[in-house]
Amino acid sequence: MITNKTIFVSGAGGFIGGHLIKKLLENNNTIIGADIKPIELWFQTFDLVKNYDSLDLMDMSNCKKIFNAHKIDYVFNMACNMGGMGFIENNKAECMLSVLINTNLLIVCKDSNVKKYFFSSSACAYNKDLQQETNISGLKESDAYPANPEDGYGWEKLFSERMCRHFYEDFGLETRVARFHNIYGPLGTFGGGREKAPAALCRKVIEANISSSNEIKVWGDGEQTRTFLFIDDCIEGVLRLFNSNFREPINIGSDEQVSINQMIEIIEKISDSSKLKRNYLLEKPKGVRGRSSNNELAIKTLGWEYNIDLESGLKKTYEWIFSQITNNKENAKRFTKT
Repeated sequence: MITNKTIFVSGAGGFIGGHLIKKLLENNNTIIGADIKPIELWFQTFDLVKNYDSLDLMDMSNCKKIFNAHKIDYVFNMACNMGGMGFIENNKAECMLSVLINTNLLIVCKDSNVKKYFFSSSACAYNKDLQQETNISGLKESDAYPANPEDGYGWEKLFSERMCRHFYEDFGLETRVARFHNIYGPLGTFGGGREKAPAALCRKVIEANISSSNEIKVWGDGEQTRTFLFIDDCIEGVLRLFNSNFREPINIGSDEQVSINQMIEIIEKISDSSKLKRNYLLEKPKGVRGRSSNNELAIKTLGWEYNIDLESGLKKTYEWIFSQITNNKENAKRFTKT
């Protein structure tokens, strides 16, 4: 475990960043967190963390401000402008601009003699030509090349991966890169336009049951497939990778591939509701037809594999979103802001 270190986490007010900080605090680490969101919209905050809110790390002067004020050992870069498929397909330029965050942080890490740097990449970096069928084999790390990633967001991730590689090769900065496959769980966005499929579908089922409408809207035909990883398993994978000697991009995901329709059925079972009518919105963004994670390299290299199956993780997520919608409407605003 990482102990007694001074650690900077960018994207500290976000979903994965908040869960990561919570784990790092368990081992007597000093945490500095930054996020572009105002503090009242951070998903989690902790008294022991030095927070920099409303701070745009695409501005190099803001990065220097933090690194001049603190002697930082490690950096976890969890910051980017992103959301679900609806957001990334309609905001390609905004997603691409996140490359400035990674570039700025790599530069200040080099100049400040930071010992190790983590970059959160995405399965969107994989070649789209390999993802045209609903049930595909798990994507191996080598399948990112020849390059043809998701337009905008995927290109930003793939380019930033290369930046990490070259900063190690040219300057000796130890870098670690994880390709996340659809991370989900409690304390994440479930409305407002940036939510991903697990949270969005939990919310839709809850709202349909509360309103007795017996109908939900589904983007696409519901046959597109993905794998989804619960947040606790994600954090465990991140820390194992960070503590390893492995420098190449590596999958952090599950191989439990399901269609969107199958996920809805799982959530209906969790909610103890009858089958809802599907209103398929075929004109909405759908992304690639199928995507799955091959975890052989993570198992071999890190000794890591996921422990929480999709139904168990969705149950935890559903129960948390239900509590926010029904019991904590004021607090829920931070999880439904665009």
